[in-house]
Amino acid sequence: MKHVHTELFIAGEWVRPASTTGNVVIGAATEEPLGRTPLGTPADIDTAVRAARRAVDGPGWSDAAPAHRADVLDRFAAALTARSDVLAALVSSENGMPITKSASANVLAPAATLSYYASLARGLDLEEERTAFAGGVTRVRREPVGVVGAIVPWNYPIMLAMMKIAPALAAGCSLVVKPAVETALSAYVVAEAAAEAGLPPGVLNIVPGGREVSQALVSHPDVDKVAFTGSTPVGRSIGEVCGRLLKPVTLELGGKSAAVILDDADLDATAAALAHVALPNNGQTCYASTRILAPASRYPEALEAITAMAASLTVGDPLDPATGVGPVVSARQRESIERHIAAGRAAGAQVTTGGGRPEHLTRGWYVEPTVFGDVRNDMSIAQEEIFGPVVVVIPYRDEEEAVALANDSEFGLGGSVWSCDTERANEVARRIRTGSVGINGYNLDLASPFGGRKGSGLGRELGPEGLAAYFQLKSVYQAV
Repeated sequence: MKHVHTELFIAGEWVRPASTTGNVVIGAATEEPLGRTPLGTPADIDTAVRAARRAVDGPGWSDAAPAHRADVLDRFAAALTARSDVLAALVSSENGMPITKSASANVLAPAATLSYYASLARGLDLEEERTAFAGGVTRVRREPVGVVGAIVPWNYPIMLAMMKIAPALAAGCSLVVKPAVETALSAYVVAEAAAEAGLPPGVLNIVPGGREVSQALVSHPDVDKVAFTGSTPVGRSIGEVCGRLLKPVTLELGGKSAAVILDDADLDATAAALAHVALPNNGQTCYASTRILAPASRYPEALEAITAMAASLTVGDPLDPATGVGPVVSARQRESIERHIAAGRAAGAQVTTGGGRPEHLTRGWYVEPTVFGDVRNDMSIAQEEIFGPVVVVIPYRDEEEAVALANDSEFGLGGSVWSCDTERANEVARRIRTGSVGINGYNLDLASPFGGRKGSGLGRELGPEGLAAYFQLKSVYQAV
């Protein structure tokens, strides 16, 4: 194996884990071992949390000037960027993300996130003086929330980690990050970059592990806040624990976002753009617009255009720049996707392209890009998050029904509206109950809040709102 790690990154050092149990990371395209990491235990979490507590309670980080922390974040960004080729290829090998997507999602965007929060930190005012209502002065202080437990999934492992790490560091917090076992190798590259950037010992600790480790991190009495990205069922469980412990929590959960194609849309241009909005990262994207709502008057035309788009995507090696769709992350994930496809067929929906495994690829966890037509919004394939390269196309009669269908979901994370009339598209977007909506496209904006409604989560990441989540407020009253 090329990548073999035997230690954990805790308190700024590489330390022996409490257990000799290892985690073998398997390549999504080869089904062969890529490398090995330790598998953390609750004892390792306790060691990491105690290191994070010392770092945040001691001098030199949480009490440092925000501009000092900003300098560290900028060095962190530079260290990540210097590892761009290694990091992008490693994540693509781990989870199947096409390399052209990986370069931006796992290097450029995470580095930009660090730089963005560095810029916010430099302009940060930690204390605001107010005239007290009853006389005197009140000083409202922003203070770091403390030790943060961050749990990161495998689909965008570096960016989703940095959406927690960057604002937490800017605020003066310390972190214990639990990466997914499927992408644990790339987490070591992040640790190396953090060490090079000069983060003080214990400010950032990384412990890969499974469910037991996550539970230990969430419930640890010295963890002051939890930030989680993952499935809705797991998010509900974490939210229950944090509610009982009165512990702040940010939950960015699943989605089944709607792409509303209005009747004046350019269907060819819309279908081409949907390749990046409905099927990014092989469909392994929480905000992907996988429910495509098309006007009944143009439904056959829309279905044909979307089918042609999906059929044209090159399926292959994720390290090949020509690849549009790579493998999914694991055999278990592929089996789950195939069960959803079978359920769609059994319910009467029609597969217009895909629906199986590519015949020319005998190794790797590949699923053909799949489009379902003749779909009702109450079918399981229209309501459940599939997390693979599968989209459904649903007809609607008029704009009112389009909005109603878009909102008829337990999720509310992303979405998109497609029209030649952007003012009309914005009016429709305002009526969709979701955390974010794109007009004729979709991209996360680092400077704007991202998060979900309903079953898609609690709280927001990115933007100034993402930084605010890592502060506690204290009012200091002073009499005249």
